[in-house]
Amino acid sequence: MRSKFLLVLPLLVLAPARAQEFNCKVSVIAPKIQSTPKRVFESMETSIAQLMNTRRWTALNFSPSERLDCNMLLTINEQAAADRFSGTLQVIYSRPVYGTDYLSPVMDILDNNVQITFLENTQIEFSPERFSSNLSSIVAYYAYFILGVDADTFSPMGGTDYYAQAQNVVNNAQNASESGWKAFEDQKNRYWLLDNQQQAVFRPLRQFLYDYHRNGFDVMYQDVATGRKACAAAIETLKSVHQAKPSSYNLQVMFNAKYNELVSLFKGADPQERAKVYNTLQIIDPGHINQYMEMMKGSQ
Repeated sequence: MRSKFLLVLPLLVLAPARAQEFNCKVSVIAPKIQSTPKRVFESMETSIAQLMNTRRWTALNFSPSERLDCNMLLTINEQAAADRFSGTLQVIYSRPVYGTDYLSPVMDILDNNVQITFLENTQIEFSPERFSSNLSSIVAYYAYFILGVDADTFSPMGGTDYYAQAQNVVNNAQNASESGWKAFEDQKNRYWLLDNQQQAVFRPLRQFLYDYHRNGFDVMYQDVATGRKACAAAIETLKSVHQAKPSSYNLQVMFNAKYNELVSLFKGADPQERAKVYNTLQIIDPGHINQYMEMMKGSQ
């Protein structure tokens, strides 16, 4: 179980323990593929969901209420053969906020380098000791990465072991013919997303995940103003990451998930706090400047 969560939510242990860690909703669509029966993609969707939601990814026990909520949208754009497909994968993870039914979006990834093989009605097998298939490795990689990010939000640097397991997946895939696993291919791929997350320069980002969620959102059910100030202070710490790695992939992944939440959160802040947050966000996340300008209008 997520021990940090249980320290503040001890009643969760009363629920029956389960091995499965994820409550992952998987969708597979193929808008450009007309010749392949729809059932093939439905089978792919089922197999991915089964691997994510029924495999034991950790040695911990998760009750149903503790399972990690995430979404995977696999869009198939090309089919090179009966069992060979390529497309994109969007992965979204949201974290529960203590004392509420609100899920705070934490990461929104669009992986543009997805090449897979799949036969209808086959089970996807993953082995941590070796590269079995690109599809199983991609699913496992994101499972471990989500576990790492989630753990970081509940305990400072809590996701280290999970990132190491994701690193093992990357290492095993270095001889794979499919793209997305190697440093020289692209600066915004699976290799660099994980490598960045483990670098010392990105420690403030990982600390942000804890300070923003645990010290910020998790206390808002009692004191909104105090929680919001903690979130504002956490945002300021990201300046060092931006200065060292401007427009980094990891910051983009986080802000792609967070920008709407940030607008809603700070619309209700006092003008001085709102202006300070805006001045920081326009520097470290210029891609969403139009949305942050809406934040500056305040609550109507």
